[in-house]
Amino acid sequence: MSGKKPRMGCIGAGVLGSAIMRRLIDCGYEPAVWNRDRSKLADVIKAGATGSDTPAQLARDSDFVITCVTDGAALEQVVFGKGGVAESGAADKILVDTSTCAAAQAQAMAARLAKQCGMAWLDSPISGGAPAALEGKMAIMVGGNPDAFEKARPVWDALAGRATLMGPSGAGQATKMINQVLVSTGLAVLAEACGFAERAGIDAAKIPQALAGGRADSRQLQEMFPKMVASEFSITGRAALMVKDLELIHDLSRHVGAPLPVTAGVTELFRKMVADGWGERDNTEMVNFYRPRKG
Repeated sequence: MSGKKPRMGCIGAGVLGSAIMRRLIDCGYEPAVWNRDRSKLADVIKAGATGSDTPAQLARDSDFVITCVTDGAALEQVVFGKGGVAESGAADKILVDTSTCAAAQAQAMAARLAKQCGMAWLDSPISGGAPAALEGKMAIMVGGNPDAFEKARPVWDALAGRATLMGPSGAGQATKMINQVLVSTGLAVLAEACGFAERAGIDAAKIPQALAGGRADSRQLQEMFPKMVASEFSITGRAALMVKDLELIHDLSRHVGAPLPVTAGVTELFRKMVADGWGERDNTEMVNFYRPRKG
């Protein structure tokens, strides 16, 4: 891979996966791309990507395979299923998985891929959402072999504001669970505070400005609170996916014996969103739990 621009391949064209594809194109790559629903690839192919018929074909044509799929089951299918990455994997290739799954599953799949074809696996979940992906400013937490981490510098240079090697396989996913504890509880608190401000007669739209630079300030306050105030619920993160992550968090917390009482309460709020039929809606719609019911 040294001496020339590496070949990039991307699997998964959801909101985040599509943003990763577009970022690579903006960085001068012509990534190979694959998605189960090929229609979702039309825009990135038009922008300069090349469609692949199978994950195996994509892996054969790529030095780095970047996966961004819904969950561990989908990940296992695209890597180890018929026509999967493992069929064309090799010791000089690296799989960079930006999905979120259980740390133990990431460890097991990394070992399986190495045994089957010699290909290195870096569990590399991300934070920052599609806007950060488009700007190459994602926070990426990585688990895996240090040599593979260093070889993946072209990926980090294109996509990350910061990429941190957290430890061996699984460490990236465990770190993502910590991230999601902070994100999920932060969203719930922002929703509660927004409803409180509105009921108290305060101009809630001024809250981010008023608290900027103080100890209550945060990136979530500046980005998500205005969405709640304006009821601008374009999709940045779906409630159903947050519930999936929260279930992974509780599985890991039980395994390591970590009490998470605050997160447990927040989990029930997100479960209610899903139970009420809001699973495919944006997480910020939780604010409607705290507003007066209409009608």
